[in-house]
Amino acid sequence: MAVAFPDSILSQALLEKLRARAAGYDRDNKFFQEDFDDLREAGYLRMAIPREHGGLGLTLAQAGRETRRLAQYAAPTALGLNMHTYWVGVAADVCRSGDTSVEWILKDAAAGEVFAAGHAESGNETSVLMSITKAERVPGGYKFTGRKSFGSLTPVWTRLGMHGMDTSDPSAPKVVHAFMPRDTSGYSIKETWDVMGMRATRSDDTVLDGAVVPDKYIARVLPAGFAGADYFVLSIFAWALLGFGNVYYGLARRVCELTVEHVKSKGSLALTRSMAHHPEVQHDVAEMVMELEAIGPQLEAVAGDWSDGVQHPDWPVKIVAAKYRAVEGAWKIVDRAMDASGGFGMFKKSELERLFRDARAGRFHPANSALTHEVVGKLALGVNPDELPRWG
Repeated sequence: MAVAFPDSILSQALLEKLRARAAGYDRDNKFFQEDFDDLREAGYLRMAIPREHGGLGLTLAQAGRETRRLAQYAAPTALGLNMHTYWVGVAADVCRSGDTSVEWILKDAAAGEVFAAGHAESGNETSVLMSITKAERVPGGYKFTGRKSFGSLTPVWTRLGMHGMDTSDPSAPKVVHAFMPRDTSGYSIKETWDVMGMRATRSDDTVLDGAVVPDKYIARVLPAGFAGADYFVLSIFAWALLGFGNVYYGLARRVCELTVEHVKSKGSLALTRSMAHHPEVQHDVAEMVMELEAIGPQLEAVAGDWSDGVQHPDWPVKIVAAKYRAVEGAWKIVDRAMDASGGFGMFKKSELERLFRDARAGRFHPANSALTHEVVGKLALGVNPDELPRWG
């Protein structure tokens, strides 16, 4: 029997409260702790946990809509919590496939553990497919040495999902996927997060200096590159990248809303009516709306097919293309909105100024433009994406 869900986990009263805090978090470069507490209480952190494990059982498509709605009110909060949601969603989908190897993630999440992403490394644009971090086999687990950046949820995570490279056999390097508990020794957090946009995510660096993760928290040991992209890895791309796409889609929707409100109330000496009647402003708004209309259906189609179990031989292409279209489209929208709004968008008191800065981050979230074009181009041409040399 089908289970009926409410339209949204997020009440309008809660969303308005989150929006009211966003400017302060950005100004003070402060983690969204109050948002986190309220959303945890509302059940947002449990949305991707299957019902049989005590969660709400939302699919990728359903969770994406919640992410999108949250991002319209507090984009950095939505981005930060996407890191937790995607790990839980990955575990849920792997379990649905009949593989219970990471069911413990669902049990931990249901018990209140908070998951975060420790994938980003300076110089590694391939994300989870390769790693600069060293993973060394030791009795009872793996020892990790390296530095992870962009660690969203740094103040609250209790399980850091990360990866490293085991090169003990140089001819067959392996990527080790692990989840490091907060109370592990051999790591430190460096407070590096003072950035242009998405400031409230508090995405500090984590320095691994021989941190040992027990075997029970090792999710996969796989061949490096696309050769090791099993369903677990593919699910990471699906949940993380489509989540990113929905964050920036939600942000872009808010930008359109703000722009329309602003130009309808803005006057000009050259007009007897508002700037909404200026033909070039109408052109700008039309371009923004048409760009927005292209983003939503693509995200919905890709996430819907994934959630429905549709088998696509080119899943990597569909996933990275949808994320790319969403963040590039969002950037075009906010850039044009700055033109349409005139000088008002330059002021710090303007919400548009903050959203403009936040939107810039989407273009370097995995997969960035270079990797997206490489993956799509190679797979479309039938070229092995792991073929070396990759460039020059």
